[in-house]
Amino acid sequence: MSAVRSRPERPDEARNAPAARSSISNEQVDWDHFDSEAYFAHNYRAVRDDDRQIMEIVRDFFAEQQLDAQARAVDVGTGTNLYPAFAMLPFCAHLDLWERSASNVAWIRRQIARFDDNWRDFWDVYRPVEAYGLLADPRAALAERAEVHRASIFELPSRKWDLGTMFFVACSMSADIAEFRQGVQAFVTALKPGAPFAAAFMAQSQGYQVGDRWFPAVAIDVDEVVRAMAPVAVDPQITRIALGDPLRDGYSGMLVVTGRSAPPS
Repeated sequence: MSAVRSRPERPDEARNAPAARSSISNEQVDWDHFDSEAYFAHNYRAVRDDDRQIMEIVRDFFAEQQLDAQARAVDVGTGTNLYPAFAMLPFCAHLDLWERSASNVAWIRRQIARFDDNWRDFWDVYRPVEAYGLLADPRAALAERAEVHRASIFELPSRKWDLGTMFFVACSMSADIAEFRQGVQAFVTALKPGAPFAAAFMAQSQGYQVGDRWFPAVAIDVDEVVRAMAPVAVDPQITRIALGDPLRDGYSGMLVVTGRSAPPS
């Protein structure tokens, strides 16, 4: 997940922040009160150039795959971002949206019933590729195929899905590098061997503010992504998206990974 602008810290917060924030685990965060509307308004009200680049990479990758029309797809940590789900929509008969936060789950359910008009601009990035252009009504397709699951990334079953996406989740759910690796590997191993996937990460993120709450992140870069992917992915390709006009302070850009789930070792 991307992030909302930082707010100034109070002096007592600033003194306590470095030690406290560097050790925050996923379980210590109040995800159910995540301000979904504030997050959406800041990040996804309009198409940004960095998101456009990401969508084009993922669009072209999935369009090249040999996918069964009856495939089952999963988007892990959907949050308030529909464009990863859009990337898989032409290639699946069923799409599971896996999200822990109660507030985000409520937001997603409203959107899949009839998504807001601004999402048409995101769909337009996909539409020039034939598989997407042939999907005449993405709004109806999402409503028909998507199912929301309120659950943690660590509760993903193994080897269930034929393709998957995970955008800005594993790096933005705690300050624990071990949990980052666990999250990446839980996502990739939730896919059947050989299944294609796309994932995205914030590089060198220092955490992020949403509304009046601060949320932790792990300051990863390419090497950490490679290490996390190595045991579970086949030939992952990593692309760095230039920082451009940053969403906020405290990160150095975005990383996009495409690849396939490896067979069990």
